[in-house]
Amino acid sequence: FVFKLTVAKQQDHFFQAAYLEERDAWVRDIKKAIHCIDGGQRFARKSTRKSIRLPETINLSALYLSMKDPEKGIKELKLEKDKKVFNHCFTGTSVIDWLVSSNSIRNRKEGLMLASSLLSEGYLHPAGDTSKAAAEGLSDTPFLDLSDAYYYFPDSGFFCEGNSSDDDVILKEEFRGLVVKQGCLLKQ
Repeated sequence: FVFKLTVAKQQDHFFQAAYLEERDAWVRDIKKAIHCIDGGQRFARKSTRKSIRLPETINLSALYLSMKDPEKGIKELKLEKDKKVFNHCFTGTSVIDWLVSSNSIRNRKEGLMLASSLLSEGYLHPAGDTSKAAAEGLSDTPFLDLSDAYYYFPDSGFFCEGNSSDDDVILKEEFRGLVVKQGCLLKQ
């Protein structure tokens, strides 16, 4: 899951993701930045809180920790779709249901806004074609309140079986676990 980025000064930068979905997300975000800069626009990541007017009383980091609570949080499952098995993930519907039951929101519409914020800020990641398409802007909202839209926590050990060769299974097992420190390689 390594990819190389060569910059104008002929410097090579190598990035390694823990799994296919993470690599694809990085590539997608880098392509967006390149497209923005090539179009003559200044590239800057906008804060979701400002763009959707998220109230200051909502602490996304604290909410994320509550969602990950092993006893009271969202249950991570092994889900199947299109002959693929998604490990350590959950549905969009289960996220909205949890937000409602924890009194974090008043209704499902607010839940979509809050879940979209969590997704945009990197607290949730899309897994599977349905949720990835929505996150890329091919839907009315970046987050879907659907039972066939899958998501996962970035440090959950998520991986998908069924979309790679048998040799990759060994690598998937090797890279499972908790992320202790995340970052990127600045220079080789």
